[in-house]
Amino acid sequence: MIFKEIQAKSLLRKQKKIDSWFLSRYNMNLYRGCLHACAYCDGRAEKYFVEEAFGREVAVKVSAVDILRKELDPQGKRTAFTPSYIFVGGGVCDSYGPAEEKYGLTRRVLELLAERQWPVHLLTKSGDVQRDWEILLRIQKQKGALVSFSFSSIDPAISALFEPHAPSPAQRLEAMAFLKSKGLNVGMMLMPVIPFITDAPGLLEGAVRKAKEAGASYVLCSSMTLKPGRQKDHFYTVLEKHYPDLLPVYAMLYPENNAYGAAIPDYFPAVYELFQQIVKKYNMPQRIPPRFFRRILTENDYVTVLLEHMDYVHKSLGRRSPFGYAAYSISQVAQPLSTMRSEIGKIKGVGKMTEKVVREIMETGMARDYERLLGG
Repeated sequence: MIFKEIQAKSLLRKQKKIDSWFLSRYNMNLYRGCLHACAYCDGRAEKYFVEEAFGREVAVKVSAVDILRKELDPQGKRTAFTPSYIFVGGGVCDSYGPAEEKYGLTRRVLELLAERQWPVHLLTKSGDVQRDWEILLRIQKQKGALVSFSFSSIDPAISALFEPHAPSPAQRLEAMAFLKSKGLNVGMMLMPVIPFITDAPGLLEGAVRKAKEAGASYVLCSSMTLKPGRQKDHFYTVLEKHYPDLLPVYAMLYPENNAYGAAIPDYFPAVYELFQQIVKKYNMPQRIPPRFFRRILTENDYVTVLLEHMDYVHKSLGRRSPFGYAAYSISQVAQPLSTMRSEIGKIKGVGKMTEKVVREIMETGMARDYERLLGG
């Protein structure tokens, strides 16, 4: 493994709208590149501009803490921060691992975020997060903290093939249970589900069951994307070595002309329908429950997230949905919805059905349609 120290010019990335997966408007990568070497990682894709040899080399943003301290200084901001979780990890790195053992950037950043009283959502495959449980618990008590663990399955043999240098699924589940025992909010990101490898009913149910046993408050599930270029080429190399019979199947699943790398629409609805049956069996939320973000987000962002949750489930089941476009439109409205109640139906994309849902959310904090679809 190779660590390359770099001087970053900025750290905190502001998104154009609230991210309904991670409940964040701001995210950061303290390291660039990842040593887990997961075969499916889209961090390899050219769009992320990772120059380092993925899986062997990591760039370390040694100035990250000093930069973040300046970026979080409200006196230096032209516009105020919008309340949300700050998302740490994911994207093109894991915030824990050998680089963190040497440089300790994640711990120092968490200490700074605790000092500034920011809510934190942390995503990792590493059990090393247990080291920082006291800081995370302090953040949770102050504002809110979520620790999500990434899995493609709980099968150790499959994980060894597709996540060759990551901690085993058992180690991740142990870390999840440990953090839960300390009072932290934890969950599972079953992302991605690898077609015809980790989407078997027994594997999906096993993952949800194990997450439940470890104290997870949610399990999120998504299909795998394979962007043309380095990501897809690398994955196919691994697939050819271990599952060569699936190569022609994947050629049909992932057309070359799809720049986003999504599977054909016919694939995922049956998988997600099965996943829905499983999470209902175990009374497990399939999205991060609103109780974890209702008091953190602005009212417009809160409505946006609930609408996008509903939209994702409908579309994952192969249904048409009016909620996605409406959610985006609301996310771009600068004025608080509560000050424009008579104008809600005039927002682009907000039809009568969506308007009814939005008004119910504003009045009660929840919508019956949301509860029927996802649970409360």
